[in-house]
Amino acid sequence: MANITLFSQIILKLDRSKFRKLVDKKQTDKHNKGYTSWTHLVSMLFCQFAKSQSVPDISNGLRTATGNLNHLGIDKAPSKSTISYQNKNRNWEIFRDYYYQLLQSLGQHPTFKQTKFRIKSKIFLLDATTISLCLSLFDWAKYKTAKGAVKMHTLLDFDGNLPAYVNITNGKTADNKGAYEIPLLKGSVIVADRFYNDFSLLNVWDSKCVFFVIRYKENLQFVSIKENELPENRHQHVLKDEIIELKNQDSKAKYPKTLRRVSVWDEENGQVIELISNQFSWSPNTIGELYKSRWQVEIFFRDVKQLLHIKSFIGTSENAVMIQIWTALITILILKALKAQSKYAWYLSNLVAFIRLNLFTKIELQEWLDYPFHYKGKSPPKFIQGFLF
Repeated sequence: MANITLFSQIILKLDRSKFRKLVDKKQTDKHNKGYTSWTHLVSMLFCQFAKSQSVPDISNGLRTATGNLNHLGIDKAPSKSTISYQNKNRNWEIFRDYYYQLLQSLGQHPTFKQTKFRIKSKIFLLDATTISLCLSLFDWAKYKTAKGAVKMHTLLDFDGNLPAYVNITNGKTADNKGAYEIPLLKGSVIVADRFYNDFSLLNVWDSKCVFFVIRYKENLQFVSIKENELPENRHQHVLKDEIIELKNQDSKAKYPKTLRRVSVWDEENGQVIELISNQFSWSPNTIGELYKSRWQVEIFFRDVKQLLHIKSFIGTSENAVMIQIWTALITILILKALKAQSKYAWYLSNLVAFIRLNLFTKIELQEWLDYPFHYKGKSPPKFIQGFLF
């Protein structure tokens, strides 16, 4: 049987030296009065793993781990007022930067490498999700007249289905506007829905040597330049493959180059999907399958919202909301790394639930991950008897 709790073993997998460098760089421990940035991180990760519904839940939950807190790297359980104050005042950017640091280590497991497509390009899936907030409490989160929200613009790496970049804006920001700030990797391909049918944006991507596969809007005006032959004996769902040029003068001014138009039949939903791309060498089936893979980003959003604490917030300030979102992303990264390292075929939802039930149980993490239903710790000695004389 392990000497430290399951939660402590999970925290030990985090690179604390990298976090310490970020603390020194951003000076987030200045005037901390005992509640360090590391303690703050552990507290918010506990909030995510335990799905704590309030600040008292976090404080009281960590108090139950008395005697094991030193294994978490903290001296004592924080008070409710301390957590609330630091959520409001400590710079949230340290948690964002630490996510990207962890992504370079925990997010590079060999099993994350995609094998579905034979193309050499790095594949990214782009989409945004809205997180609703009560406008009377979160008055900074402008969205609608009587409703607040933040929007999470996410560039998901197809390898591992983890965010390579996240841009969090207010709810009013259009999907395509939130995509202008995403980092671009030369030779990569971005797959997105019709909300990113912005020709100025697509021109920026093309100028940076980035390929795209976008579902275009029904009102697209174009001129067909050349129609490519379709394979006769395979990929019967591919209906059209042609080279086009934009017809509308405003659109053509924004994107003057030719595009590839591919139409595929979606059997599952009984509809035709119309796609445009600036990649002319791949087969039309590959382009269609790339767009079909975009569904993975929807699954990611579902997992984050259903499995973690991200639909309600323990603080009302913008800083507190940003901290909670970024620690949720750190948590999903840890969970996927644990799932990848396990011999057992976990569903992510089951893994979250089982960890939550055993958070302060003293069991060997790796052995438990590999054999969750056959785990056998060391049996205690049957007889312990001292000598009186």
